Amino acid sequence: MPTLIVATANKNKVKEFSDILSCYDSFRILSAKDFPDAPYVVENGKTFYDNAGKKATQFAFYIIHLTRSHKVNLSYPIYILADDSGLEVDYLNGAPGVNSARFASVSGANNSTDEENNKKLLSLLNGVPDEKRTARFKCVLAVVEINNVAIENIDALSNRLKFFENICEGRIINAPRGSGGFGYDPLFVPNGYDRTFAELGEELKNKISHRALALKSFIQWLKETKPTK
Repeated sequence: MPTLIVATANKNKVKEFSDILSCYDSFRILSAKDFPDAPYVVENGKTFYDNAGKKATQFAFYIIHLTRSHKVNLSYPIYILADDSGLEVDYLNGAPGVNSARFASVSGANNSTDEENNKKLLSLLNGVPDEKRTARFKCVLAVVEINNVAIENIDALSNRLKFFENICEGRIINAPRGSGGFGYDPLFVPNGYDRTFAELGEELKNKISHRALALKSFIQWLKETKPTK
């Protein structure tokens, strides 16, 4: 059975990926949590594409060395899937964007807490009318396939990258609502709904979110181009 490895150890993302991908049972699905020695990737790219591609290729290179040294036994082909996602607020000219996870960080190098990020976002939007609080969540997935073909460097992996992007449009409210989700979910109301991502519940969120829609595009691509038996 082919192996799909989600290159993140973020417990919230791992759960979300697992829930959404549960409908596609032709893979053995793992995450970075299954590889505690995996290298830490500095997300210093200027775009979601930069960061997602960097995470996918560096994690794939690590997995290649594990398989060649027989430290792990994974079934080929192996797909490494990484994402970079964030919130873009129109009034803030697209911020926090790629800096979503470290929006409130003083140094800008380390992630800040969800509460800190939400507090900063609300302070920057203080007094801004509802019609100017439009925003979107964006997700970019980077996927690279590893097979028995010899791959000797990161550049060779970069040439094999496949990207999938999707967004969820909405608006930022004036105060957090809901106890579900993570990140900016308590502040974001998707278009067509009157509840925040944190209020919608996992089942509905995993049908309409930016990450869910990008993953569905990836799954459709797999079904069309890489049929499994």
